[in-house]
Amino acid sequence: MTMTANHAPVWVKSTYSNGQGAECLEWAPQHAAATGEVLVRDSKRPEGPRLSFTEGDWRSLVALAKAS
Repeated sequence: MTMTANHAPVWVKSTYSNGQGAECLEWAPQHAAATGEVLVRDSKRPEGPRLSFTEGDWRSLVALAKAS
């Protein structure tokens, strides 16, 4: 990911987060729209690792999760 301090992604909590600090997933929708790269992270560890998906891979992962 090539981001400067002035262009850091804006993170948004998943609508499936329960609001009590558990199972919180965040993603950067503006970054995805601008670049086609879907960034995902654990909101409890914002400085921790991030996952990066292509839009197609992200759609496939979501479809698989919905089918389970």
